Amino acid sequence: MLNLIAISGSLRAASTNSALVAALALNTPAGCRVTVYDGLGRLPIFNPDDEGERTPREASDLIEAVTGADGVIVSCPEYAHGVPGGLKNALDWLVSRDAAVGKPAMLAHASPRSLYARTALAEIMRTMSFALCEEAMLEVSLLGKKPAEVESILREPANVWAIRDGLSAFAAFIRSRQI
Repeated sequence: MLNLIAISGSLRAASTNSALVAALALNTPAGCRVTVYDGLGRLPIFNPDDEGERTPREASDLIEAVTGADGVIVSCPEYAHGVPGGLKNALDWLVSRDAAVGKPAMLAHASPRSLYARTALAEIMRTMSFALCEEAMLEVSLLGKKPAEVESILREPANVWAIRDGLSAFAAFIRSRQI
């Protein structure tokens, strides 16, 4: 069983990115389990002086979750042509740890317009030594939709299959690296 952790880079209650990672958790193919990380808003601002024995519990929980996962999925909105501060903060807590090194990662997007954030996030994650799976990138266009519309779109058979196909490709990528 592959254990994957999914992180939404948005803190909004009606976030399309959070809805997308929730849909990933509901539509996993056989042999996979997706756990949604929900601690982004509780993380203290990263400070290198607080690493090691001084690492806050919330940051330790994130580090342990990423370390223990077989792969990481990130769904990220774009704010002012960049990665939201909360997500960048979470990634900063992982920088000096081994949690990211060689860790398979998949990007999922809820908007076709988040091109700057996609590029920036991919660069950040590559710099941190995540192993990005380009073949499994997923995009389900949810931009500007109300929560009821988002739920309906994510239940459409074509999108369920796209989610399962993306997760299956990611699972194959992870398994190919474990050999």
